[in-house]
Amino acid sequence: MSSIPQIVKDGRTAMDKAVENSRREFSSIRSGKASASLLDTVRVDAYGQQMPISQVASVAAPEPRLITVTPWDKGLAQAIEKAIRDSDLGLNPANQGGVIRVPLPALNEERRRELVKVVHKLAEEGRIAVRHARTHARDAVKKLDKVSEDDKKLAERDLQKLHDDHIAKIDELVKVKEAEIMEV
Repeated sequence: MSSIPQIVKDGRTAMDKAVENSRREFSSIRSGKASASLLDTVRVDAYGQQMPISQVASVAAPEPRLITVTPWDKGLAQAIEKAIRDSDLGLNPANQGGVIRVPLPALNEERRRELVKVVHKLAEEGRIAVRHARTHARDAVKKLDKVSEDDKKLAERDLQKLHDDHIAKIDELVKVKEAEIMEV
């Protein structure tokens, strides 16, 4: 049997996950600066399966416009290079003596605008997840028996406040990421 505090707590957890997921998605979108997390979405064909790049190599960003990838198994260098080249990140890696150097070209205005659109699309997915969590919790509260209408109204108000706070967090993440992308 669920209680109002438990339902609200579950709702908050779901909303936190939605915000965290948006933050993770944003970190894989390229801004002007190199970051190791940029390659998080790249999958490498290794040992007969698709593996995240972080499981077959160490990834570092020693300079603002360069990422280095050092394969743990030298035999995978070509597969890693191909995976980076085939990703939709628009990068052109070069193998230099066991280390794959991935220079980041400067972003042009058009590409920046495209990336901002992608950020907005991902943010909307995050907002939808937050709204879904609120609706789910609200429905659970409405189904409770032996709970006064006042308590239900209070719970709905709490859920709405949680919803607004989490939407604001996503909006803040969007603002920061957009500024990062548009910064020349």
